[in-house]
Amino acid sequence: MILHIVRRDDWIAARSGGVYEPPSLEREGFIHFSLPDQVLRVANAWYRGEDDLVLVIVDPSRVGPELRYEEAEPGAPRFPHLYGTLDTAAVVRVLDFPEGEEGFELPVELGV
Repeated sequence: MILHIVRRDDWIAARSGGVYEPPSLEREGFIHFSLPDQVLRVANAWYRGEDDLVLVIVDPSRVGPELRYEEAEPGAPRFPHLYGTLDTAAVVRVLDFPEGEEGFELPVELGV
């Protein structure tokens, strides 16, 4: 599974249209995803203080060949990047992703 952090309203809008296209797709050419062991580092670095977030869980076999695992710099961990829009049918689950007192924690429902 691959994970993506998104504001609830943005996800509701995407789901109603069947396609998710965040600003990073136009700006950088891809959608940022994380593996389960990477998502907390991303959340705590980029989403502190934001509320009403959800964690979108995607089956990578449903997104097609546009999914690439890439390093931000040589030797860095590889992150999943989707070079195209995300069809909401590829999403297997959406979980609330609130920030706790000590930062973000993986939702228990994720099961990892």
